[in-house]
Amino acid sequence: MDIKSVCVLGAGAVGSYFIWGLSEKLGNNLSVCADGERYQRLSSQGLTINGQHYDVNVSRPDELHGVDLLLIATKYNALEEILPSIKKIVDPEHTIVLSLLNGIDSEDVISDYVHPKHLIHSCMKIQSTRTKSDIIFDPDRTLGLYYGIPGIRKEEDDPALLAIRDFFKSTDIRINFCPDILETLWSKFLLNVSSNLPQAILDVGVGAAEDSIYVKELTDGLANEVAAIAEAKGIHLGDISASPINKRVSDKNAMYSTLQDVKAKRHTEVDVFAGRVIAMGEELGIKTPFNKVVYLLIKAIEEKNDGKFDYNS
Repeated sequence: MDIKSVCVLGAGAVGSYFIWGLSEKLGNNLSVCADGERYQRLSSQGLTINGQHYDVNVSRPDELHGVDLLLIATKYNALEEILPSIKKIVDPEHTIVLSLLNGIDSEDVISDYVHPKHLIHSCMKIQSTRTKSDIIFDPDRTLGLYYGIPGIRKEEDDPALLAIRDFFKSTDIRINFCPDILETLWSKFLLNVSSNLPQAILDVGVGAAEDSIYVKELTDGLANEVAAIAEAKGIHLGDISASPINKRVSDKNAMYSTLQDVKAKRHTEVDVFAGRVIAMGEELGIKTPFNKVVYLLIKAIEEKNDGKFDYNS
């Protein structure tokens, strides 16, 4: 396998990281997939990443069929919406796919469109900020891409994994092969549930969990519920704080994605975080009271941002 063409589906924080890191290497062989209004906007305005303007090569899904590597980088909430685009882009016998979405099951959702040997499990660790016209991240503090295939312990044992490694090693994208990718995905999921969600409710920096015994107890309660579900599914997380994916590289005042969504009055990914924990707990007979309360609070915040409680209008 030899990767020469790449499509990025989703030009938010994660997608912008790859546009930043691959533009020089690939030129016009790097495409951003878009349709409708997004196509018009990206074609005419491009993107600004870390203060630098990028005139991105925008293509519609049917123009990208058979691309060598597809990077799915939308919000999880958009996954069902983009499934038709994924189907158009992917050649099941050729296209390698990395689904970079939050959560633990996006690979299951797209597996009908991708050959199993080309579906790489993955996640990202990046702390970024989106302003009105710019996406900002610190390349030196970005841990980057984590990837692997369940059951495969060495990159040398799989041609798709080797293709990923050989392609990215000549770029500025940071990559981390994971012999136990499911443990890594669940560790990242636990981090999102236990750190993203309390911060979004309290409107505080990520350092609050270190400096407040009350925030710490809330964080631990959310994390313990995720760990119990993982254990019931045969995923042994061990010491979560020691996992490289959970290393905090941001300042204490940094905002994770859920709080950024709340402040921008966008709907959050709470359904794929606490919502999934609640659903899995019900399936397994595991109680999840911390996640239930946090889910209700963030859903209420979304309604407030939507104007549902604006009784003066």
